[in-house]
Amino acid sequence: MPLRKTVLATGEIYHVFNRGVNRQSIFIDKRDYPRALDVLSFYRFAKPSLRFSFYNRLPVEEKLNFWKELERKNQKIVILLSFCFMPNHFHFLLRQERENGISKFLANFQNSYTKYINTRHARTGHLLQGQFKAVRIETESQFLHASRYIHLNPYTSYVVKTIDELKMYPWSSLPQYIDNNEKGICAIKNILSSFPSKKKYLQFVLDQKDYQRTLKEIEHLLLE
Repeated sequence: MPLRKTVLATGEIYHVFNRGVNRQSIFIDKRDYPRALDVLSFYRFAKPSLRFSFYNRLPVEEKLNFWKELERKNQKIVILLSFCFMPNHFHFLLRQERENGISKFLANFQNSYTKYINTRHARTGHLLQGQFKAVRIETESQFLHASRYIHLNPYTSYVVKTIDELKMYPWSSLPQYIDNNEKGICAIKNILSSFPSKKKYLQFVLDQKDYQRTLKEIEHLLLE
């Protein structure tokens, strides 16, 4: 595997993304999305006492107790700031909390999810292409823009057609950002602290909806 050009430093924030091999789908059907979300949440923590496959077979009450213990210890290797699952790729905005945290987190997430997909859908081989990409966030403006870009992805790529559908898209952190119920897996205050209200953050996201969709339509021209 080639050496990574971007150094992943503890305390820094990165936009991390990867896509399916040959741009193929990484979500075969709707049941795959919740599994990816569970794996994403699970591997944020430094040393879960169980492997995900064992945890996943626990009764509901034992799962709840397991999560309470993880949250109590609060030993995370990454902080998830925003995310979006798309049919053939994903985007995460992460802050590394421990040395090699992002690399370990992505390795666990990608390996666990790939094994699940290969088993459930009777396939073999790699699901995701090569090394994940990571872009270091260097300014406040870049930080906010990255969050907006991630949250607009379903609309930009026509996975959803309307703003109402975008606001309810369940495989993104946007609902957590704009809903009155703040429960979720993302640390949303880092970004929301730059806005007077959740409504203003949503307005900030939507201000770029048509421009970002236009860029997506000519992306192939920009890359040639």
